[in-house]
Amino acid sequence: MPQFDRHKNRIVNIDFVTVEDFHSLPYEEHFTIIFITDGSILGILNERPIKISAPGILCLSKNDRLKISEGNNVSAQSFRFHSDFLNSTRKSEKQDNVSTKLRIQTGLSLFQRDNAHTGVSTVSASAYQQLLEWFFILGTEVFAQSDALWVCRIKKYLIQILSLLEKLNHQEEQSPVDLVLEYIFTNYSSRIILEDLTNCAHLNRVSLNKMFQERCKCTAMGYLLMYRLQVAGDLLIHTDMSLSEIAKSTGFEYDTYFIKQFTAKRGISPTSYRIKSREHATSL
Repeated sequence: MPQFDRHKNRIVNIDFVTVEDFHSLPYEEHFTIIFITDGSILGILNERPIKISAPGILCLSKNDRLKISEGNNVSAQSFRFHSDFLNSTRKSEKQDNVSTKLRIQTGLSLFQRDNAHTGVSTVSASAYQQLLEWFFILGTEVFAQSDALWVCRIKKYLIQILSLLEKLNHQEEQSPVDLVLEYIFTNYSSRIILEDLTNCAHLNRVSLNKMFQERCKCTAMGYLLMYRLQVAGDLLIHTDMSLSEIAKSTGFEYDTYFIKQFTAKRGISPTSYRIKSREHATSL
């Protein structure tokens, strides 16, 4: 919830959560930085499987879609701030928090979503100690409001955190799993064999599947099939494409094989799924 500045009788649109439970994320109209200090989480962020092990950072914007499927002894804290929090400045002792045309760009890439910005950052040992100190100061200042300049100090440390995370992201290379996921998302409609995925990851079959099992709970080819069926399900609901057209557009060579796999994985035939999904939509 927003903080009331007792020194200046104003609302400051920030908050610090000492024990993040991941149930309310993302927060509306806010950017959120989650600092995972112990354990690990598995989940889906914007249809992409993620695994974050401590120490790690997850940056969320209001438009992100997050679903946590598993948490293993996870401890995390979070700081959230309104998008306009940094876009204000102190003009004088009497005039404070004045909105400006200047827009701070530091760290905003962390909340963008493309192939290079997934929202997940790995934290090095040296960066971990620095982030731990800065997050401690953020939490202390939010709750203690030690003097009239507490908001200024929070802005200072927030900018430092964003700057450090941005540099870490620039240094970090995509993992083999991320490389394969990008390949699948881009080429799922074409013919793909296991060799294509191992070549993409520069790994052998055993190593690649082990990494996929740890993060996605399935093999690389199993994930490809799951993703194709997910896209096919959307096409069944939202288009009038024939089963043959949907099969070809999602990488299935034969519509009979598509029907067999869809029925086996979903427990319902594609045609019945289309009918029931549309009936449900019209009844809402």
